[in-house]
Amino acid sequence: MRWIQSPGELRAAVEGAEVGFVPTMGYLHAGHLALVRRAREENPRVAVSIFVNPLQFGPGEDYDRYPRDPERDRALLEAEGVDLVFAPAPEDLYPRGFATGVEVTGELTARWEGERRPGHFRGVTTVVAKLFHLVRPRRAYFGEKDYQQLAVIRRMVADLDFGIEVVGVPTVREPDGLALSSRNVYLTPEHRREAVKLYRALLAAREAARAGAPVAEAEAAAKGVLATIPDFALDYFAIVHPATLGPLSEWVPGARGLVAGRFPEVRLIDNMEVYP
Repeated sequence: MRWIQSPGELRAAVEGAEVGFVPTMGYLHAGHLALVRRAREENPRVAVSIFVNPLQFGPGEDYDRYPRDPERDRALLEAEGVDLVFAPAPEDLYPRGFATGVEVTGELTARWEGERRPGHFRGVTTVVAKLFHLVRPRRAYFGEKDYQQLAVIRRMVADLDFGIEVVGVPTVREPDGLALSSRNVYLTPEHRREAVKLYRALLAAREAARAGAPVAEAEAAAKGVLATIPDFALDYFAIVHPATLGPLSEWVPGARGLVAGRFPEVRLIDNMEVYP
C-alpha cells in the first residue's frame, strides 16, 4: 500500500488506472471500511483519501479537536487491501493564494445542514471536486449516513460532467442502532445510551408510515421520541423528498426522514428511508 502526500505523486500513481475512490476524514470505523470493501469488490484498484478538510468547518466547530489517528487508519486500510492512500496536509491541497470554490446552490443546499452550517457544503464540494480531479476515479463511494452530502455530490458530478459513478452505501450501525460516526467518541456514557433514540425516532416515523399515518403524524411520532432525550437540542426532524430533500406533506416513494441535534459535547445526524 502506498501512502502519498503530494498531489503530483498522486497523479502519477493513478495515471491510466481504473480506480475506486473513498474520500474520508480519517479516524476510520466500520462504516468507512464498508465503503472500502464495496470499492474493492467493484474496482481493480482502490484509493482512499484521509484529509480533515478545514473548508467545511465553520467558526466554533470541531476542526482542531476532530479525532485523528493516522497510524491506526493506515493499519486498517492495509488490512483491507487498499492500494493507495492520499493523506495531504492542508497546504498541499490549499497552497498560498488558493481562492477557488465549488458550490451547489438552490433548494438542495438551502435547508437542513446547509442552513445550520453555512458554508459547509461549499467546503465539501470544493475539496471533493479537487480530489476527483487528482484521482480521476471511475467510481466514488460515500455513506448514506450523510444523506444530504451524498445528494449534493451527485448534483455536482452531474452538473459538471465529471463522468464518475457516485455510489451510495447504506449506513452502518452499532448493534443498538446508533449510526457509526467518528464523532461518537465524544459522547459521554450517559449520552451514548440516549443517542440511540435518534435511530428509534426514525423507526417511529417508519412504523407510522407503514400503518398508514399521514406525514404530519409520522413526524410527530418521531419528535415525541426525540423529546425524551435529556440534554439534547433538536435542530430538525423532517420527512423529505429523496431526491430534492424538500419537505413533504404527502408521501412519495423513498421518502426520507432526516434528524440532527446536539448534545453538549457533540452534534449528531442520522437518516432513514421511512416510506418504501
